[in-house]
Amino acid sequence: MFDFSLMSLVAGLPGLLIALVLHEYAHARVADAMGDFTPRMQGRLTLNPKAHIDPIGLVMLLIAHFGWAKPVMINPRNFKNWRKGELLVALAGPGANLAIAFVTMICMAVLFKMGIYSEGVRLVLSMIVLYNINFAIFNMIPVPPLDGSKVLMMFLPGKYVYKMASLERYSFIILIVMMMTPVLSLILIPLNHLVLGLFNGIIGVFL
Repeated sequence: MFDFSLMSLVAGLPGLLIALVLHEYAHARVADAMGDFTPRMQGRLTLNPKAHIDPIGLVMLLIAHFGWAKPVMINPRNFKNWRKGELLVALAGPGANLAIAFVTMICMAVLFKMGIYSEGVRLVLSMIVLYNINFAIFNMIPVPPLDGSKVLMMFLPGKYVYKMASLERYSFIILIVMMMTPVLSLILIPLNHLVLGLFNGIIGVFL
């Protein structure tokens, strides 16, 4: 899923933390805005990494290349509009990751034009972009409990929603298989290049 050489690991740690924390914070913030007080009660409306990082999940991510953060618990019954709430909360995490990647790429372009673009800065910012784009894409894979499955279930007929939800018991195995085979790379690499190309095209128009 990611490049874990020693150099990229050190340079990528800020990007990893930013991707995890902002992803979960966005879920919590949007859920709260839609009327669900659960994330607020659980102390998730903060950018403090301690509120969002699962120590075991972080270690697993660093060692086994597969990990997780603390999921934001929500109660859809509290939403003013449960369907809209579910959809926006699910999209909030990946959306935040893409926004971070886009803003970081703008910073990279500006620093380059200003002539203060050192190799160290380039590596750290590049890893922020990489982690955030990959987190967005990975979480939009339609496998429960990833965000993509929640978005998909909003548009499926009722009987298929139940079938999709029942896959969650096998989700860990499914994701491990994807990680251990070329499947995940076949998803991440082309979509990563697509997003980078789109962002570069937009930034190029203005800078």
